[in-house]
Amino acid sequence: MATSLTCAGVVWTLLSLACAAASCVGFFMPYWLLGSQMDKPVSFGTFRRCSYPVRDEARQATVMLEQCGRYASFQGIPSLEWRICTVVTGTGCGLLLLVALTALMGCCISDLISRTIGRVAGGVQFIAGLLIGSGCALYPLGWDSEEVRQTCNNTSDQFDLGSCEIGWAYYWTGAGAAGSMLFCTWMSCFAGKKQKQYPY
Repeated sequence: MATSLTCAGVVWTLLSLACAAASCVGFFMPYWLLGSQMDKPVSFGTFRRCSYPVRDEARQATVMLEQCGRYASFQGIPSLEWRICTVVTGTGCGLLLLVALTALMGCCISDLISRTIGRVAGGVQFIAGLLIGSGCALYPLGWDSEEVRQTCNNTSDQFDLGSCEIGWAYYWTGAGAAGSMLFCTWMSCFAGKKQKQYPY
């Protein structure tokens, strides 16, 4: 099978896929922040939430609907910081996925990934990691929103969790970003084979 990747390039491809998968799964899952409301577990992502209060007209009471879903609109996201976080992190995840899929094609197509293309791809991964890292850094700024405060016993504030805790999805997203910046960017420098020089 023809390939445009070196042995290091194959390792780079696998690392790129792992980092992209970790960041994308972590970004999509609504388990960045964990708390409870009305004795029910509640969790938040940047644009999704699990368990939310609804008005039960039959019982004339507010009850917790235990299901996950995204906010009805972009403006429905509880804070401006989380909206920015959604856009920035989503863009970074998209870039990581694009590079990972391109690297995967390089395993099957000769002359697709040259030394230069590999280094450019590594640069894109570094930028993507920065974007995702920025999103993770912005996320705690939204902990003072009303929805989060209700879930954290009204004790949360910016960079203060109160009674809530960080969920696994936040760590996965950050780990994928860190891996892409530290390892994938470096490995990309050795990913592509040297181009053959053809005599004229």
